[in-house]
Amino acid sequence: MENSVKYIHLLYVPTMACNMGCKYCYLEDNTKEEKTPHTSLETLQYAISKMKEKNVIPFNISLHGGEVTTLSKKEFEDIIRFIDTYYEENRELIQQGGFKIGRPHIKTNLYQLEKHIDTIKKYNVSISGSLDLPLSLHNQYRVTKGNEKTLDKILKNIELLREIPNKKKVSATIFKEHFQYLDEIVEDIRYLHKNTCLDMNDFNFMIGFDYNSCGLLHHMTEEEQLLLYQRMHQEFDGTDLDAGVNGPWFDEFGPGYCTNCDNCGEKFFLLEKNGDIYSCVRGQKNPDYYYGNIYQNSIEEILATAQKKIFLNHNREDFSKACENCPYLYLCKTGCPFVKNIYHTNKSYTCKLQQQMYQDRGYQKDPYAQEFLYQYVSKMRKEDSEKYLPKKETEDSNTLEKLIAADSKLKYIYDENVFLLKVDEMEYSLSSQILKSSQDFVYLTKESKITIYMKKNMIEEECDYPENNALYIILLSGDLVTYGDEQREKQRHLATEQVYKGVLDRIPSSKKGYYAYDLGSFLATYQPFLSVENANNLFFTTTALRDYHYLKQKNNAYYHMQAINLPFQNIEFYYIDKELKS
Repeated sequence: MENSVKYIHLLYVPTMACNMGCKYCYLEDNTKEEKTPHTSLETLQYAISKMKEKNVIPFNISLHGGEVTTLSKKEFEDIIRFIDTYYEENRELIQQGGFKIGRPHIKTNLYQLEKHIDTIKKYNVSISGSLDLPLSLHNQYRVTKGNEKTLDKILKNIELLREIPNKKKVSATIFKEHFQYLDEIVEDIRYLHKNTCLDMNDFNFMIGFDYNSCGLLHHMTEEEQLLLYQRMHQEFDGTDLDAGVNGPWFDEFGPGYCTNCDNCGEKFFLLEKNGDIYSCVRGQKNPDYYYGNIYQNSIEEILATAQKKIFLNHNREDFSKACENCPYLYLCKTGCPFVKNIYHTNKSYTCKLQQQMYQDRGYQKDPYAQEFLYQYVSKMRKEDSEKYLPKKETEDSNTLEKLIAADSKLKYIYDENVFLLKVDEMEYSLSSQILKSSQDFVYLTKESKITIYMKKNMIEEECDYPENNALYIILLSGDLVTYGDEQREKQRHLATEQVYKGVLDRIPSSKKGYYAYDLGSFLATYQPFLSVENANNLFFTTTALRDYHYLKQKNNAYYHMQAINLPFQNIEFYYIDKELKS
């Protein structure tokens, strides 16, 4: 996989039309069909093709609206079929990025679901629907454009999903007006779980914000949000809905959602049928979150605009003093820029709920909060990052050894007992060049038998998807070159090689518990480019551990300084054949 591949989450809006007129719709008067020169399928096909030409790969494509079920049966099936085929054709590429292959997914109000139920079954489409809780308020706020009630039909359509094996879930947006009926909300959740095909463990609460509800609905205070959260735990902890209340119900406020990005403009994009690209459903039709048009702008322009606009929107208000001192900044990243600007605040509108959830779910307070603060301000704030430089408490308080001891994930990057290099009959136990006190050299020839052994557990360590993990080999020449803005002299990078688990599993190994890989042909390929005068360098790690090393460098200033050079287990070598020919 090329390092230049960029993975994104893509929301696609095949139609702006909607069959409902919800009182708190974020799109307001925009929910009507727009005339465009391209069909909904043509726009999606064109966008995906244009993105892939620039190594931009959607790892997830979800359909949003408007309301996707207002499409004709043919339009709907054509798009679903295209997405299904896309996942299959790009399976390996998506998995190499560490992502699971999903199914076509739609966000729907469920009102016209019966129209497309055959296609949904045929392609195993996953469903995310919307309801109002309590159900007694649903018909007050979620009505058709003709002001007709919708609840009975939606509950009837939910039953059509009973035979769908894929995910089928609902979410509810809670305003102050809904919050007044907590007893009813509790009972309705139990009712839906017991009497419908919905597993209410897979359910989401969303907190409403009232910038476009015409004064009919009002946002909850942070204290009310916290009371909602606490009441749900009081009612459902230890019950058959324990997994829900401690998982998906409040996951939107956790670190797994979009606000966990430093800059969400680097990962999340919403594409409309007319080619317009926005940040997401919140920023849809808002010029501050408009990134360009897929037919008119280059991918490079769209990506640059996205990053710039999210940066600017995060900086409309001064950096929050509360966020400066918060040990959970590394999880929250100050919240959604769109909602912050709606309320003219500089921190997340669900701050108290989030902090309580972090504590309840065992998220660690960042032991290196000052280091992360410096890194975050450097990337995402206009403020002078120099004033956030972490103060070194003692001369040796942040040695590399102490940083490793405080982070169990780092130990595998520096473990001295996981890589063995065998050259003919000699074995060398490899360690990190920045920890060892002396240098080891080996002399290699074209006839040398060179094998790297790696303990098998390394493929599983700190890796959610071992099949996507690989032995990662880096080859450097001993010759020095000047790299980057730092103008540092470093060894010339010659090559990297990744050997995935599926290959390693099939290679015989003479050492029990170790993978084995022959390096002879790899080194022979690059032999003409090796240094004659200086020792060359081989480094070994896994793809997952390499990624963690760079993530740690990004988030921890002290680690970045201590491990500025490659930290992985290494061996330095001279290639004798090269010298004899010179």
